[in-house]
Amino acid sequence: MDFRLSFGVLLMVFLCHMTSALEVPLDPKVLEGLPQPPTITLQSPKDYIFDPRENIVIHCEAKGKPHPSFSWTRNGTHFDVEKDPKVLMKPGSGTLVIDISGEKAEAYEGTYQCTAHNDHGTAVSNNIVIRQSRSPLWSKERIEAITVQMGVSLVLQCRPPAGLPPPVIFWMDNNFQRLPLDRRVSQALNGDLYFSNVLSEDTRNDYICYARFPHTQTIQQKQPISVTVLEMDTMNETVASLYNITKFSANPAGEYRPGFMTPLGDTSTEMVLRGETLELECIAEGLPTPEMSWQKDGGELPTSRVSFLNYKKTVKISDVSEADAGDYTCTATNRLGTVDHVIKVTVKAAPFWISAPRNLILAPNETGILTCRVNGDPKPEIRWFINGVPLENAPEDHTRKVDDDTVILSNVQSGSSAVYQCNASNEFGYLIANAFVSVLAEPPRVLTPPNQVYQVITNSPALLHCATFGSPIPTITWFKDSKISIKSGDSYVIHENGTLEINVAQSQNSGKYTCIATNNLGIKENHVFLEVKEPTRILKQPEYKVVQRGMSAIFECKVKHDPSLIPTMTWLKNNGKLPDDERCSTLTVWPKRKYELKSSCLPFARFEVDADSLTIKDVTDEDEGTYTCIMSTTLDRDSASAMLTVVEATPTPAIVYEKPDPPTDLELTDQTERSVRLTWIPGDEHNSPTQKFLIQFEDLLHQPNVWVNFTEVPGMSTTAHLDLSPYVYYSFRVLAKNQVGYSQPSQASRQYRTNPAAPDDNPSHVQGEGTEPGNLVISWRSLTGLQSNGPGLEYKVQWRQKDVDQEWSSRTVANASQLVVSGTPVFAPYEIKVQSLNDYGNGPEAEVIIGYSGEDLPLSAPDGVLVMVHNSTVAEVHWEPVSSHSIRGKLKGYKVYYRRERGLHEAEEEADQESQDQVLTFNGNLTEGHLPGLQPYSLYNLFIRVLNSKGEGPPSPDKQFETPEGVPGPPSFLQVNPGLDSLTLEWGPPLNNNGRLIGYTLRYQPANATIETGLVKIMDFPVNETTVTLDSLNSSVQYKFDLNAKTIKGAGPSITKEASTFMETTVPSRHVDIATQGWFIGLMCAIALLILVLLIVCFIKRNKGGKYPVKEKEEAHQDPEIQPMKEDDGTFGEYSDTEDHKPLKGSRTPSNGTVRRDESDDSLVDYGEGGDGQFNEDGSFIGQYSGKKEKDTHEGNESSEAPSPVNAMNSFV
Repeated sequence: MDFRLSFGVLLMVFLCHMTSALEVPLDPKVLEGLPQPPTITLQSPKDYIFDPRENIVIHCEAKGKPHPSFSWTRNGTHFDVEKDPKVLMKPGSGTLVIDISGEKAEAYEGTYQCTAHNDHGTAVSNNIVIRQSRSPLWSKERIEAITVQMGVSLVLQCRPPAGLPPPVIFWMDNNFQRLPLDRRVSQALNGDLYFSNVLSEDTRNDYICYARFPHTQTIQQKQPISVTVLEMDTMNETVASLYNITKFSANPAGEYRPGFMTPLGDTSTEMVLRGETLELECIAEGLPTPEMSWQKDGGELPTSRVSFLNYKKTVKISDVSEADAGDYTCTATNRLGTVDHVIKVTVKAAPFWISAPRNLILAPNETGILTCRVNGDPKPEIRWFINGVPLENAPEDHTRKVDDDTVILSNVQSGSSAVYQCNASNEFGYLIANAFVSVLAEPPRVLTPPNQVYQVITNSPALLHCATFGSPIPTITWFKDSKISIKSGDSYVIHENGTLEINVAQSQNSGKYTCIATNNLGIKENHVFLEVKEPTRILKQPEYKVVQRGMSAIFECKVKHDPSLIPTMTWLKNNGKLPDDERCSTLTVWPKRKYELKSSCLPFARFEVDADSLTIKDVTDEDEGTYTCIMSTTLDRDSASAMLTVVEATPTPAIVYEKPDPPTDLELTDQTERSVRLTWIPGDEHNSPTQKFLIQFEDLLHQPNVWVNFTEVPGMSTTAHLDLSPYVYYSFRVLAKNQVGYSQPSQASRQYRTNPAAPDDNPSHVQGEGTEPGNLVISWRSLTGLQSNGPGLEYKVQWRQKDVDQEWSSRTVANASQLVVSGTPVFAPYEIKVQSLNDYGNGPEAEVIIGYSGEDLPLSAPDGVLVMVHNSTVAEVHWEPVSSHSIRGKLKGYKVYYRRERGLHEAEEEADQESQDQVLTFNGNLTEGHLPGLQPYSLYNLFIRVLNSKGEGPPSPDKQFETPEGVPGPPSFLQVNPGLDSLTLEWGPPLNNNGRLIGYTLRYQPANATIETGLVKIMDFPVNETTVTLDSLNSSVQYKFDLNAKTIKGAGPSITKEASTFMETTVPSRHVDIATQGWFIGLMCAIALLILVLLIVCFIKRNKGGKYPVKEKEEAHQDPEIQPMKEDDGTFGEYSDTEDHKPLKGSRTPSNGTVRRDESDDSLVDYGEGGDGQFNEDGSFIGQYSGKKEKDTHEGNESSEAPSPVNAMNSFV
C-alpha cells in the first residue's frame, strides 16, 4: 500500500515536471541549428498493392540533424539493398525503387520496414505489406440457359474471380451497354443481379457480368447468360418440367407477398470497424415490386452520414462509431403485405489515437513524460521500443520507468537523446508512433518578430506575444517603456507561454513594451508596441420615416471614429444587402475624413449612399422595411437602425415631362499634367429629375469630329474630376438625361492639350507561334493613337529560347503588329516580351509570355500496337505513346487507319481491291480506342500515325487481325416462278456471308394482302441447294415466303417475297357427242378386253393355292402416311426459333413424333455424321438431327406438309 502511495506521489511530481518540458519549435530557422533525432516524414501506406507492369516504389523519408541514414528489413530480417541489382535506394533518402521488369514480381512480396538512424536515435516506419495486384481469369464453367415463369423472382450469379484488390462488378449486354437497373432489377453488393419479379422484356441472351480490376486496368467477362421468360397462365407443373422451367409458381400471373431474397431468414449479423463505412443490403421479391424502408431500433439513422442507394435496397453509413451498433430493420412492402428482416450490427475498432506521444526537448537534469493513449475494441496491447529495440531488450536505465501507456524519464543527461516507439495492436490492426527525446542546452531565443505593432480599441483586452525557445525553458519578464517592470496583477496577466495580457486597455496603456527571456545560458530581449484607439460611435442615428409613394426618403447616420483608422459605411435593408441593380455608391472614405466623390451609379439607381446618409428615390411599396447603417473599421464597428413606412401618394395635377435642356457654362479648372476638373450649370429638368450627366470628349489630334463617351456622373453632381491621357487635344461636352431621354449636347468646352509622355501600356494579346519549321511568328495587338502618349510609337520585341542559357535577342519595329524570327529549332519554347516606346521614353517592363516555334511532322510511329477483338463487329486497339521529343509539335492525337483485306472464306487472290481505309482519330494522349462497325469473319489490316498541328507522322508497322464469324446477311435475291398448283423458288447466297454458311431456312404460309391466314411451313436446305419447287399448292392463292441463311452463329435477316399460283380457267369449245364417235367405241372395247384377260389370270393363280400373308400385308402398310388419324386425339405443336423462341403459327409434328420427307428431300441427316443433335453457345443448331423419336404428351394431328427436323426438335423444347 505504501509503495502504491509513493508511486502516485512520484507520478504527480513527474507530471508537474512534464509541464516544463519544451515543445519542439516550428520555426525552421530555430530547427536549422539544433541537433535532432530522426523523424519519419513520409512513408508508404501499410498495405501497398503494386502493378506488376510498373516498378515498386516504397517511400521512406526522414529528417534529422545530422541527416539520417536508412536501412530496411524484409519479413523481419535485414534486407541488403546493395546486393540486389534490381533494388535502388534514392540518394539522401530511404525510398526504394525495385525494378521488376524481367523478374518474377512475387519474389518481392513481403513485409518491409524502414529504419532511419543518426547519432541521436533511430526511428522506424510502419510495417509495409507489399503485395502484387492480381486479375485472375474467370474459371471455365458451363452456363445453362435459364427459362423462368413470368412474375417470379430470379438471381443471376456473377461469382467473379478473387482479385487483388477486389474487382468492380457491372452488368452489360453484347453491345457494351449497361443493363438498366431500377426498383425491380438491381445489382447486389456481391455483384449478383437480382430480379424481384421477371417480365417478358427480361428475355434476352446476353446478360454478361464484367469484372474490372482497377490496378491492372483489365476487364474480365463471364460467359453470357440466356434468360427466357414464358407466359404460361394455363400450363401445369408437368408442362413446366418439360420446358425445363427454373422456377414455377402455381399462380404465375397472380400477385404475391414480399419475401427476402437476401439476406435469408428473419435475422442476420454484420460486423464493421470504427471509422469505416457500413453497408447493409436487403433485396426482396414480390409482385408488385416491393418498396423498401429502413429504421434503427431504439434510435434514429445519422442523417448527416447516411445515404440510401439502389432504390433504398442498400443503406450506407460513413465514418462508423460505436453509437451505430444495434439492430437495423429493413422492411419490404407491397399492397399484399409486409415482411421485415433484422440485421444485428456490431462495431469493433482497430487501435486509434486518443493522445499520441509527442516529441520532447529537455534540458539536462529535467524530467519528461511520454504518453501513448489509444483505444480500440478489443482493447489494444501497448509495447514500447527505444531506437527500434523493445524496451525489455534494451540496456537497463534506472532513470526510465514504464507504466503501461506511460514512460517517465527523470534527471536526463546529455547524450541520452533517443527515439521512442509506441506500438498499439489488436486483432484488427496496429499503430506505431515515433517520439524523440532530445536533451539540449540552448540559450534563449525570441521567436516573436521584433517591433511588432498591436492595435486595440479602448476598454478591450490586449494580448502582447513573446514566443521564446531555449533549454532550459527561459523565464519571461516584461517592461513598459524600458523602465517599469510589469508583474501579474489586476491589470496585467503574464501567461506561461510568455504572452502579456492587458484586461482592459486604456489610452495610457499605449507605448513600448519589452519582453526579456532568461535562462542559465543567456538572455534575449524583444520590443513590441501597443496603440489604444478611440471606439467608433454613431452620433446621430437614422430616424423612423413615413414617406409617400414616389417621393424620396433620407436616413442620416453621423459617425465619430478614431482619426487614424479608415472607416467604411455599409447600409442594410432587413439585415440584407441593398438591391445591387438599384444601389449607387458615390463615396470613397480616406483617412482623416477626406472624401472623394466618384460616380459608380447606374442610370436607374434609386439608392444613394454618401458620407453620412442614405437617400432612396422614387419610393415604392417594396422599399418598406428596417434600414441599418454600419460603420466599420479594422478594429471595431457600430450600427443603428430605423424603419421606413410607405403610404399612398396625394393626387397631383397632370405633369408634362420633357427632356432636359443641355448644360451650359462648361469650365475647366484644377488643371494638371494628367487630370482636369470640369464643371457646368444644369439646364431646366422639365418636371423630370436629372438622373445622370454624360461627358463626351473629342480628340482633335488623332480623331477630329468624333465624340467619344468619357464618363457618367450622378444627376445631383455638377462637376467631375477627369483623368486624362498624354498627347491628346481634348474638347469636352455634357449631355443631361432624365426618364424622358437625353438632352441635346452642350456647347464644347475650350481645348485642353496634354503633354506627350512615355507609353503607359504595352501591346496586348502577345503570342508566339511558328507557321512552319524553323520560324517563330511573334504577334501583338498594337496600341491605339490615344494609348501612344506621344509621337514616334515603336515596339521593342525580345525573345530567347526557354531553359537555354543565352541572352535576349531584340528588334525594334514600327507600324507593325508581328515579327517573324527565322532559324529557330523545331517546336522549341521561347520567352517573349513586347515593350512599347516612343520619342519620350519606354513603356513599363513587358510581361514575359511563352510561345513555341514552328512545328514539323512527327518523326516516329507508335509502338506496341495490340488489337483485342471483342466480337464480330467491335475491336479494341492499344498502343504505346510516342516520346514527346519525336512529336515535334503539339500533340493532337493519334489516327488509326484500318481496312478490310478480304473475308476469311476468300482466297488471298480474292482480296477486296475496292476496300478503302477507314480512319478514326483519338484526340489527346489516348493510348487505346474502339474500332466499331467491323465486318464479321474478315481479315483486317491496321496501322497508326501520331498527329500534331503540322500533320501526321510515319505509320506504325502493319498489324493484322481477324474478326470472328457472325450471322450472315439476307440472301442476295429470291425469285418465285408461279404455276397452277406449284411455285418454283430460286435464290442466291448472301452478299455478306460473315462466316461459313451451313444452310438456308424457308418459311411460307398463305397470306391475304398483309394478313397471314394459313399455317407456317418450314423447310431447311443445305448450302449447295438454291432452288426448290413446291407442289400440291392451292390454285389462285397468295403465299408469303421468308428465306434466311445460317452460319454457326445463327440465322441472319430474311428476305421476304409474296407470290400466288395461277387461277383455273375453262377453255370454251364446241359441243361434240363423244359417245357417237367410232374411235371412242373402239378404245372402250380394247380396254374391256384387257380387263377381262387380267381377271382370268388372277383367278387362275389364286386357285393354284398361293398365300398372301396378312402379317406381311400389315407390315407393308406401316407408313404413317396411310394410317387413319383420329380427329380428337391430337394437338398442333409449336415451332420454337433458336433466336427468340417465339412460336410460328401452323407448325406441326407427326402424331408419332417421326419426321417425313415427302415434299422436301433435304434433311440434316444428309450431311451429319450421326450422334445426337447439339447446339453451339448462342443456341444455333450445328449437329446432325439424330432422328430419335420421343413421344410428346400432346400428340399432334398429322400435317399434310413435311415438317423440318429442327421444327420437330424445337416443338419439344
